Amino acid sequence: MREDSFLGLSTGGFHRVAYTEWGDERDERLAVCVHGLTRNGRDFDELAKALQKKKWRVACPDIVGRGRSAWLADKSQYNFITYCADMTALLARLRGAAVDWIGTSMGGQIGMILAAQPNTPIARLVLNDIGPFVPKEAPRRLLAYAGTQPAPFASVADAERYIREIYAPFGKLSDAQWAHLTRHSLREIDGGRYALAYDPGIVEPLKEMQRADFHIWPLWDRIRCPVLVLRGKESDVLLESTLEEMKRRGPRVEVVEVDGVGHAPSLTDPAHVRTVRDWLLG
Repeated sequence: MREDSFLGLSTGGFHRVAYTEWGDERDERLAVCVHGLTRNGRDFDELAKALQKKKWRVACPDIVGRGRSAWLADKSQYNFITYCADMTALLARLRGAAVDWIGTSMGGQIGMILAAQPNTPIARLVLNDIGPFVPKEAPRRLLAYAGTQPAPFASVADAERYIREIYAPFGKLSDAQWAHLTRHSLREIDGGRYALAYDPGIVEPLKEMQRADFHIWPLWDRIRCPVLVLRGKESDVLLESTLEEMKRRGPRVEVVEVDGVGHAPSLTDPAHVRTVRDWLLG
């Protein structure tokens, strides 16, 4: 694993975007893994290791405002225009003619937008518990915890108790998996305390989404690459009705539903990793 970064650009100026990269730079297969709203690229460590063994080069960015990436002064710029521009810069930096895109929640939305564009480099698309329709109730739940930072944690153990509660919809993870998620969800602050590693301002554009359902069905209809959809059976973001509509229109879709999971299946789970790897290999 290597850590690197590049400069992205929004109307507020340049900003630093961090990413981790796995595999040999000479490997022809390229995958980009993009996380959800409050998460970061280290969510994909296990998947990246598995793909690396199969001769993939894998890049896992921290979308601006998360992880090791910079925070934006103008919170209104936390939007899909900025995110897609940054990911276009990443794809140019990686110099891949074709890319397999794996996106969890927000990362899948970015993937759908890019995959729908003329001359897209996205050859295959994996959507982790996300589709072209999100009911307005889902952003309300996300805003309930994402828009405010909790008080600083005195220890990593305190932080893990919070992480386990907030991300309980991920399902039954092992102690090691929870420890991994926690370690990369934190930034150390003064006095040896810890805070969450994302800017609470990332939710500012979401406040508008509370008023109406979000949908990008016209973009979905323009996607031509094969699509794998993972869905937590208890998800309140990717509804069963949305999934059925996705099967009826747009690209060719394969679906895997995960028992005991809400939003969203954790790609740290070996079973989920195998599902994605085997589909890409197949």
